[in-house]
Amino acid sequence: MNAKKLPMSLEKKIIGSNIVNTVVIIFIFLAISLVVEYKQIEKQKGSQALQLAKAVSSMPSVVSSFDKEDPSQILQPLINQIRKETGAEFIVIGDKEGVRYAHPDQEKVGLPMVGGDNAQALKGQFYISKAEGSLGKSVRGKGPITNADGQVIGVVSVGYSMSGLTNDAIQRAKEMGFISFFVLIIGVAASYLLARNIRSSTLGLEPHEVTSLYLERNAILYSIKEGIISVDKDGYITMINQSAKNLLDVKDDIIHEKIETILPNTGVYNVLKTGKADRDHEMTLRNKSIIINRTPIIEKDQVIGAVSTFRDKTEVNKMVETLSEVRKYSEDLRAQTHEFSNKLYVLSGLLQLGKYEEAVQMIQAESSALEVQNQIIFEQIQEPKIQALLLGKLGKASEKKIHFKIDENCSLDGLPQHFSYSNIISIIGNLVDNAFEAAEGKKDGEVTFFAIDVGDDLVIEVYDNGHGIPEHEAEKIFDTGYSTKTDENRGFGLSIVKQAVESLNGTIEVQSNLSDGTVVSIYLPKKQQAFID
Repeated sequence: MNAKKLPMSLEKKIIGSNIVNTVVIIFIFLAISLVVEYKQIEKQKGSQALQLAKAVSSMPSVVSSFDKEDPSQILQPLINQIRKETGAEFIVIGDKEGVRYAHPDQEKVGLPMVGGDNAQALKGQFYISKAEGSLGKSVRGKGPITNADGQVIGVVSVGYSMSGLTNDAIQRAKEMGFISFFVLIIGVAASYLLARNIRSSTLGLEPHEVTSLYLERNAILYSIKEGIISVDKDGYITMINQSAKNLLDVKDDIIHEKIETILPNTGVYNVLKTGKADRDHEMTLRNKSIIINRTPIIEKDQVIGAVSTFRDKTEVNKMVETLSEVRKYSEDLRAQTHEFSNKLYVLSGLLQLGKYEEAVQMIQAESSALEVQNQIIFEQIQEPKIQALLLGKLGKASEKKIHFKIDENCSLDGLPQHFSYSNIISIIGNLVDNAFEAAEGKKDGEVTFFAIDVGDDLVIEVYDNGHGIPEHEAEKIFDTGYSTKTDENRGFGLSIVKQAVESLNGTIEVQSNLSDGTVVSIYLPKKQQAFID
């Protein structure tokens, strides 16, 4: 099995990149320096040659030698001595016809000067030239030799070979190259330290590992259902996932905003201060029951931030409510069975006492009442689960001595596909139970259920002739945990109704009178609405 080929490490990339960059820069620098040095050396040597040529041409011994029968006898040893003392590559002296009187090579004395650059000197000018002579290409300082009358009697040429200039430039480049080598060593060391520092900042992870973790983190944060928000040590938001935005109804970019802008009364500052986690803290936010966990982010024993995770307790409440509804169905059916058992006992007693006519009247009355209710439930309402719910509520109402009436104008053919049965059952069940509680205890307690799906909306209405709702409490009855009763664990039924209605994009209307009772109307659109961001 072939092992997976890992990408080059960050340390190697940084060191390798810096070595290549440094080498390239040093190479360019040396190339430019070599050209510049060569030009400077050439200019320097040219100036030296010109100055030396001027000095030689003005020497009395040189001028007087031209009056001798054989000037070379005087000039040759003199010029060799000057050349050795000044370091000049060559010094050549010739007459105005260009015949050499002095030359570094004794055998070339008496031969014509080479290079063809004597014209200006013969005109009495001093200058610098470059020409190819008997000793090769060179840079020369040239000038005239004049007698006491100012007449040009000869030419002096002092030069430095071009190859010598190149060697000098290369030698200086080598010196700079030696210095550059130490610069390269320093650069490599600095690169290594930089790489170590970066690895320390990334917890020893390579760039591809950081990228992979970042992508995985985003995928996890997007897929997880719990809301997650992280803050720095000062309480500024550094990260929020989509679930948190949905739960908190946040649409704008809130990164770098204070946490209290979306979570008022947050306890995250206490976590930042103490460094202790806060587990399963429950709070109500935007009419939602939310459970929050807060955990500090600790680095080197210092709190540098905190992460808050939270989930909507409403879903858990819905599940509990569904189970509660099942339990209620069971209790309602058991109450119905109990009520009919009592009536059967009465019938049995009447028959045993010979009260046949009264027994028949009782049977006819019960049959007539059940016939009307059953006709509405089974013929006008075509949803089996709603039928079962209403039958259970009939038994429960009978046990509570409440007259539960199914309106004869009810009409329900079926629920749209996007309607959730659990939501509809929660709405009807909780409204009816709440109406039973309002009507219970009254001598003529009455609750009426009405549902119709003619038109664009499914309309559900529940009426009770209870004591009504005071005006100052009417707006609070759908709040989570609010109840006019003093018992614990109350105030969730109507809150669940509101959440179920909102999930189906419906509306709620409440009409209440302290003398006539209360009517709660629910309007649920049968067509699914399309939302455009």
